[in-house]
Amino acid sequence: MLGTCRIGNIFYWVADLDRTEAFYRDTVGLTVRRVAGDEGEPDFLIASTAGGVDLLFFPGEPRPGNSPIPVFDLAEGGIDAAVDRLVGAGATLVTPVSHAPGGWSAEVADPDGYMVSMYQGESKPR
Repeated sequence: MLGTCRIGNIFYWVADLDRTEAFYRDTVGLTVRRVAGDEGEPDFLIASTAGGVDLLFFPGEPRPGNSPIPVFDLAEGGIDAAVDRLVGAGATLVTPVSHAPGGWSAEVADPDGYMVSMYQGESKPR
């Protein structure tokens, strides 16, 4: 099911957004842009890579098991069905389908507890 989806980005929780921005921009050499969060949500960073996979950095508590998280891009939509199928096959629902910047996201844990995220834009059918 997710085998036909590209990984659109990799999500990281970071303790200090300014420090992360400086490191990935000045030391790593990526183009980094700061995005204002939606109503009441914090700003976040997008760092573009040459391979087309963006790195996303959100303020939070980085700890083993919650970061990094591969994010599958559901370009055709259907996030509700994808989550239902994964949970039906034994994945653990971590975050139900909920609003994310510009669309919808959900997270499940694989059998070893690693997070897998799915994202689809708002213009696609859920």
